[in-house]
Amino acid sequence: MEVLREKVEEEEAAEQEEAAERAERARTEKMMRPVEVRKEETTLTQETLRDLEKKLSEIRIPVSAELPAFTKDIIDISMLPVSYKTNMPKEEQLLQLADNFSRQYSHLCPDRVPLFLHPLNECEVPKFVSTTLRPTLMPYPELYNWDSCAQFVSDFLTMVPLPDPLKPPSHLYSSTTVLKYQKGNCFDFSTLLCSMLIGSGYDAYCVNGYGSQDLCHMDLTREVCPLTVKPKETIKREEKVLPKKYTIRPPRDLCSRFEQEQEMKRQQEIRAQEEKRLKEEEERRMEAEKANPDALHGLRVHSWVLVLSGKREVPENFFIDPFTARSYSTQDEHFLGIESLWNHRNYWINMQDCWNCCKDLIFDLGDPVRWEYMLLGTDKPVLSLTEDYSGINDEDDVENLDKEDEDKSFDMPHSWVEQIEISPEAFKTRCPNGKKVIPYKRAKLEKWAPYLNRNGLVSRLTTYEDLECTNILEIKEWYQSREDMLELKHINKTTGLKTDYFKPGHPHALRVHSYKSMQPEMDRVIEFYETARVDGLIKREETPGTMTEYYQGRSDFLSYRHADFGPRVKKLTLSSTESNPRPIVKITERFLRNPAKPAEEDVAERVFLVAEERIQLRYHCREDHITASKREFLRRSEVDSKGNKIIMTPDMCITFEVEPMEHTKKLLYQYETLMHLKKEEKLSRHQVWESELEVLEILKLREEEEEVHTLTISIYDTKRNEKSKEYREAMERVMHEEHLRQVETQLDYLAPFLVQLPPGEKLTRWQAVRLKDECLSDFKQRLINKANLIQARFEKETQELQKKQQWYQENQVTLTPEDEDQYLSYCSQAMFRIRILEQRLNRHKELAPLKYLALEEKLHKDPRLGELLKMFT
Repeated sequence: MEVLREKVEEEEAAEQEEAAERAERARTEKMMRPVEVRKEETTLTQETLRDLEKKLSEIRIPVSAELPAFTKDIIDISMLPVSYKTNMPKEEQLLQLADNFSRQYSHLCPDRVPLFLHPLNECEVPKFVSTTLRPTLMPYPELYNWDSCAQFVSDFLTMVPLPDPLKPPSHLYSSTTVLKYQKGNCFDFSTLLCSMLIGSGYDAYCVNGYGSQDLCHMDLTREVCPLTVKPKETIKREEKVLPKKYTIRPPRDLCSRFEQEQEMKRQQEIRAQEEKRLKEEEERRMEAEKANPDALHGLRVHSWVLVLSGKREVPENFFIDPFTARSYSTQDEHFLGIESLWNHRNYWINMQDCWNCCKDLIFDLGDPVRWEYMLLGTDKPVLSLTEDYSGINDEDDVENLDKEDEDKSFDMPHSWVEQIEISPEAFKTRCPNGKKVIPYKRAKLEKWAPYLNRNGLVSRLTTYEDLECTNILEIKEWYQSREDMLELKHINKTTGLKTDYFKPGHPHALRVHSYKSMQPEMDRVIEFYETARVDGLIKREETPGTMTEYYQGRSDFLSYRHADFGPRVKKLTLSSTESNPRPIVKITERFLRNPAKPAEEDVAERVFLVAEERIQLRYHCREDHITASKREFLRRSEVDSKGNKIIMTPDMCITFEVEPMEHTKKLLYQYETLMHLKKEEKLSRHQVWESELEVLEILKLREEEEEVHTLTISIYDTKRNEKSKEYREAMERVMHEEHLRQVETQLDYLAPFLVQLPPGEKLTRWQAVRLKDECLSDFKQRLINKANLIQARFEKETQELQKKQQWYQENQVTLTPEDEDQYLSYCSQAMFRIRILEQRLNRHKELAPLKYLALEEKLHKDPRLGELLKMFT
């Protein structure tokens, strides 16, 4: 990279020298000319000026667009911790080592640019780049993999370009500050992403290098949007069917081979011309889309993240651009060179040549020839140099070398950055101000925070026909938290087709709804979740004159129903289907094979020709046959015009039997079959009518859902869930009232006795003595009552036990083993209760005098009685 820069500087210096020589030569010639010639020259200066003015007017000076600035002036450093404003002794020692390392590097490699070692932080304090990394494992499961981490960083932060595109920044802010203000340059992006990846267990590194113009400016207008790339369809190879031994020979081909060859040549010429035309169009399109040559190509500084293979089952090394969250191969042409890279433990300098971009770089950081490390305490294995040190065999020399390495080793100090924290609100909001727009090649991607739009819209992808993004081809909209379970809406502007995709849980079990108009009896396709429906319907296709339904997993083995409608007599309204349904002309139903029935009795297809009053049946074909049996019934009314009952005649059923000698159906069987088919026809017509009603209900419900846009809120989302919020506030209010009530109703041992006195009067000495005596006597009586109560319970339990023992002595001979077990259990429980009551009585007798004395002392210390009682002591 430095060689390219020196080459550019040399060319500019040579041009300046040539211009100076030409100016000096022209001035000398001018002084040597006669005065007449000078006059002639002065007459031509106006034309020269006009030409110069015209040329200068054609030159366009590029004006830089206003980009968001992120400087130290807008950062509030008053609330930052001490580690941001000062350096610890170990950090100062590390900075001295970095300066010494930089001086040695500049002396040994004078043609290389200065190292990016210790830029200033937001408090103008120099910090080593490795200590700026703070490995952190986020508490969100979504941020455990590298792709989700990169996508979060790309969405959450706003890109700020470097002040000088040819130099690294002079300041490198902490990740906490970058998260707080949601702005940063490529180095800030990489630092935050690398901290998250190292915390998640990846072997990640920040890279200081050179990138292409599109990469440095986050320009994706020449990149295809990943959402528009269709997955490759796997082509299934058709297995060749082996020819059977006994097969019918195909008919002889009587076509001319010469004509076939000529036709093939003509088709090949047409295909060649078409391919040539498409190739020329592709070349013209690529030429039009090709970027203008960059004058600073190879000199633009950029920072990205390198992930090495090994940890987290990463199969190969790859780059991550933190601006776009896209992964690239280490041989991608967007990355033009690497100066250095670092993680939270060490710093490495690239000593390999980048003449072929990064394609030939070997990322073996343990190789000191290719990567010069700064600290000896690297965790990368160092290559063994046995050839260079083969002469060292003395054990003392080896020990001396180990001691020197120990003396030179230095452990990287801990990061000065605070713990990286992302609040749940910030994690859900993602984009700055809740919205972000990313332009792509012939596409535009818009992102919103959840619940920011009333209809639940979170992202929209607009695809265009041209590079200027003026003619819209299609629109895709993604939704979240919709009550109607709408997940994706796809609008094709060319055909006008709209497709809605739903998650499981819709009231009508909708999965996909494709339509052009929400009016009934128009072209539409509705797909359902078959497991959520009782009838097993998976798909319904509707046109102005037909309706087709597909079923799966039904007990009657129905798989297909198709209904043809005739023209309606009355005009169609929204509620006319029930009052004036469309006349049904034909119903076709198909059934799967029922293994419980023989093939010649298992119906495969039945057609109800309603207008013609005919019913056609086609049965399943047997495995050893090539044709199937068929029947056709003439459906006549059961009575004639005179009211006489029509009897079944043979001409009312036309039958084709594959094996007529095996199965000969009598007239009674045909009559029963006809009666059954009439009932089935009536049922099928009713089901078709119910399907029309269901379509109307779906359309009406979809219109209401699109108007209301109701969103579902989780019960754990206490900020948005109004019911949960009201319940929480009510509980807090009840608890606060209960606390106040407890404070107000604290026990006052004098309250029952003070009530007897007139309110507002001051206590006298005699009243104080009387209150004291009454309070003590009342407390004494309570202690006596409690002792008597315990004594009474003790005596009662003792008497009951004695009675039980006497009963046992009287009936001991006639008792069963179960009765004896119950007696023993009762005695054990009774003895336990008696022992507890005895302990409580003894404890009460010990504590009663102490409680009495404590109350007496408390009365003497009470501010309401203390002063008056002192006079009598």
